[in-house]
Amino acid sequence: MRGPRRRPLPAGQDPFYEPPIGFAAAAPGTVLRSRSVRIALLAAIPQRITAWQLLYRTCDLSGVPDATVTTVVLPGDVSGPVPLLAYQCAIDAISSRCFPSYALRYGAFAPGSVPQVEWPIIVTALRRGWVVTISDHGGPRGSFGAPREPGYRVLDAIRATLGFAPAGLSPETPTAAWGYSGGGMATSWVAELAPSYAPEIALVGAVLGSPVGDPGDIFARLNAGPFAGLPLLVVTALRRVYPELDRLLRAHSEPAGIAAMDRIETCTTTEALVRYRGVDLTDYLDRPVVELFAIPPIPALFDELRLGERAPACPLLVQQAVRDEVIAVENVDGQVERYRRAGVHVEYVRVRFGGHISEMFLAPSSALAWLSDRYAGRPLGPGGTGAVASSGLSGTGIRGVFGLAAAAFLALVGRPAAGLVPGPFTRFIGRTRRAA
Repeated sequence: MRGPRRRPLPAGQDPFYEPPIGFAAAAPGTVLRSRSVRIALLAAIPQRITAWQLLYRTCDLSGVPDATVTTVVLPGDVSGPVPLLAYQCAIDAISSRCFPSYALRYGAFAPGSVPQVEWPIIVTALRRGWVVTISDHGGPRGSFGAPREPGYRVLDAIRATLGFAPAGLSPETPTAAWGYSGGGMATSWVAELAPSYAPEIALVGAVLGSPVGDPGDIFARLNAGPFAGLPLLVVTALRRVYPELDRLLRAHSEPAGIAAMDRIETCTTTEALVRYRGVDLTDYLDRPVVELFAIPPIPALFDELRLGERAPACPLLVQQAVRDEVIAVENVDGQVERYRRAGVHVEYVRVRFGGHISEMFLAPSSALAWLSDRYAGRPLGPGGTGAVASSGLSGTGIRGVFGLAAAAFLALVGRPAAGLVPGPFTRFIGRTRRAA
C-alpha cells in the first residue's frame, strides 16, 4: 500500500535551490547540482517520462553571479540526434509556487499557476522527439518583467542542458526558443541577447507568441481594468530589482498599497488576477499613478524594459492576435518594426479573430511547424507580415488542434511520450502529425 503523497518544496524551502559555496567562480551554464523528478499534469497525474532538474550558474540583469533551476524533459524512445527546445512558460508571478521547477512536479500545490496548463503544449514538442528545457527564467526571486535577466537565465539553461550527459546532446545541437505572453517576452530577451552573451549556441530560430513589446505601455493600459493584477505584479517584482523604484514606491504609497504589494508576492497568477481585478494603482498612492511614473528615474527604467532594441541573429516567428485583450497589437507591431529596421528576418502573423487565451492554445500548431523547418534546415520563407482569420482554421491549424488534443489526452493518461492506442481517431491523429 502506498504511503501519503509527499509534497515537493518550493524555492526558498528546498535546499536543492541553494548554490554551493564558491559557485560564482564557475562558468555560466555550469551544472551545480542535478536530480531526477516526477512531472505531473496539474501536479496530480504522474507522467511516465524522464525528467531532470539542474541547478546551474547564471547571472542577474546586472551580471552578478546567481543560480537558478531548469527542468529538462526527455522525449520517448528516439534514435539519432535530437534537437533542443528552450520553452519559456508564462510564469507571470513572483511566488515560487509558479516556477516551472515546482509547479510541474507531482504533488505541487500551485492552483492558478500558468505552467501547469502549459504542460500539454510542452508535450506536443516531446511528441516530435525534441528534448525540452524549461527554465525558472525569473530567477530565484521571481523577477517578473525584469529586462535582460530572462535571456541570461535561459541561455545558461541551454548551456547547462547541452552539457548534461543524460540529455544526450552536444554543443552543436540545433536549438530553438519558444514562449507565449510572459514566456514570449522572456523568449524575446533570449533571441536579443544570444549574439552577445552566448554566440556559441546554435540558435536556429525563436517563436515569440504575444511577446508584449513595450511593458511600460502595457502597464498603463491594463491598470484599473480586468487584468490590473498583472501591472501590480510587475511593479512589485521590479521594486526588488531596482532599489530606486522601491524607495519611490515606499515614499508615495499608502499603507494599503504596501500591503497589496506584500500580499501579491505570495499569489499565483490567477489568484492575483482575481483578487486585484479592476484595481487602480492610484488608489494605493498619494498622487495619480501617471504622475508618479513620470518622476525620474522611472521613465528611463520603463525604456529599459522595451523589447526590440537589440537585433537577434536568428530568424523569428512572431504571433499576435489583433484583438488581444491583454497585449496591445500596436506594441507588438512596434517590436517587430524595430527588429526589421535592424535587418532581422521576421515572419509576423497577425490573427484577426481570437484573444489572448485562445491563441495560447491555437498558435502552437504553426509554431511547431515553423520550428520543425528550422531544425531541418529548410529555407526560410520571404518573411513579412501576414494576416489570418484564426490560427485554428488553416490546414496546419486544424492538424495542430488535433495534435494538442492528442497531447492533452496522453497527459491525462500519464503517457505523454507514448503511442496512442490504435483506432480510427488515433490513426487520424497520426496521419495529421506526419503531415505537419
